[in-house]
Amino acid sequence: MPVVTTQLPPGVAVGPGRNGLSRVRVNTAEATGEVYLHGAHVTAWQPAGAAPVIWVSRDSLYDAGKPIRGGVPICFPWFAAHATDATAPMHGFGRLAEWQLADASASGGTVALTFQLADDEQSRRSAWPHPFLAEFRVSFGSVLAMSLDVRNPAGHPLTYEAALHTYFAVGDIRQVTVTGLAGGDYLDKVEGFARKRQDESPIAFTGETDRIYLDTEATAVIHDPVLKRRIEVAKSGSYSTIVWNPWVDRARALADFGDDEWPEMLCIETANVRERAVTLEPGSHHKMTATVRVI
Repeated sequence: MPVVTTQLPPGVAVGPGRNGLSRVRVNTAEATGEVYLHGAHVTAWQPAGAAPVIWVSRDSLYDAGKPIRGGVPICFPWFAAHATDATAPMHGFGRLAEWQLADASASGGTVALTFQLADDEQSRRSAWPHPFLAEFRVSFGSVLAMSLDVRNPAGHPLTYEAALHTYFAVGDIRQVTVTGLAGGDYLDKVEGFARKRQDESPIAFTGETDRIYLDTEATAVIHDPVLKRRIEVAKSGSYSTIVWNPWVDRARALADFGDDEWPEMLCIETANVRERAVTLEPGSHHKMTATVRVI
């Protein structure tokens, strides 16, 4: 079992999850939730009286050496493939590391958990050999609030990318639309990172979609007529938003993603990537937040 450095309030329990991986479970009058210490990975959030909001693949591996497919992976300190090292893990080492539960508190049915990750011998041997302290805080209640705060204790600047790669459960992606990103530029990964402009109409989904929206602090809203709900994703300290659904062929190519699951999910990712990577001066820190509510 992992080291837990805080007393646990009522409604919070730490124990073995899938394949023996350590997880924190939350169960209060306001919501239920779940976080694996492997990656400080949120795998569930369900407000009281609502359907589950977070999606996880039934084929996710829950292996200590691999990322969990779905939920809220923490991509850190790089996004996608490493720029110069083909052997480095996709989306960084943050989602593969064992984070420490450093604090847990409850107030009015809402539970807040704080997880920490610092550099160690293994990370310093990686493709990003810098001192750092990362703190992920997640609050489960009628609202899901998440923040990633990275601090630079080194004597030199360091630059990193990060994303809260959130997978949302939807009724049928073919009927879903997303508003809030109209008029913005984006990079279309499906078409070789071609730079495009989003028109004023809502984003609709008719095939594989993998877009990095640039220089945006906007709130995105998922409109889901099948589940009869909207999901609002507000953010701060984030200047990139990624929108992703793999569709048929890409889903089949992913070993930890069910071939028929692609209609059930949509990623809206709160991020700072590519030209909006964060540079921290010595002794400084940067906090990125995402606040999710069903409206």
